Amino acid sequence: MGVVGPEAASYLQRMVSNDVEALASGEACQALLLTAKARLIAPLTVLRRAPDDFLLLTEPSLGDRVEKELLRFRFAAKCSIEAEDHSSTIVLGEPPAGSIATPDYGVPAYELIDADAVPSEALGSEELERLRILARTPAWGRELDERVLPAEAGLEERTISFTKGCYPGQEPVARLHYRGHPNRGLRVLELAEGNLPAYDAELTLDDKIVGRITSAVADTGRVLALAYVRCEVPDDAVLHHDSGSATQLHSRSPRP
Repeated sequence: MGVVGPEAASYLQRMVSNDVEALASGEACQALLLTAKARLIAPLTVLRRAPDDFLLLTEPSLGDRVEKELLRFRFAAKCSIEAEDHSSTIVLGEPPAGSIATPDYGVPAYELIDADAVPSEALGSEELERLRILARTPAWGRELDERVLPAEAGLEERTISFTKGCYPGQEPVARLHYRGHPNRGLRVLELAEGNLPAYDAELTLDDKIVGRITSAVADTGRVLALAYVRCEVPDDAVLHHDSGSATQLHSRSPRP
């Protein structure tokens, strides 16, 4: 999504959760587009291509929704909002020229937009999924949807500025941050090798439902999973799901 014009920066500053006005040309940040009740509309990567030119990257399935939301609230703001199609490649190692650093995989990783050729260090989908799960990074359609608050998904640090001005959802986000705490959070689980659990498979402790599995990937003799678990559940508790037990992992670093 391209947002271009003399008031592009000030308009986006009023619409998304992070401080996009602080970006220099060529810099990027992660942000959220939220409802007034702080429910997720879309996760975004905001790239400032020039002083009056921003590129908003999101999931392809969310492009139309993002465009409609931004157009609906633009009113007299002097900027154009138009959909753009781009490809994305994730690479590890040294940052390629023109790439965007991403914290999503727990290791030095970079996103290349519209790469002419795929670098040899480009990662396959299964390896990306393994790293994402180990890094506790939520993905749209798995951990992220309209049911989720940013704090529950661990998105506050990377996507929200608590010093910038107002934006849709700012009040409930700030209220939860300063006066409360989320009831659940994301944890990494190790399951015995077997079939991957179904999306939203229930997790139990002492026969009580305490969470749900949102993502899983096979990983050399085991299954790694990402799950929402209630905050009162001890970190060392062994949980259970339909196919067996689930041990909670404490490290965020991927296994060598």
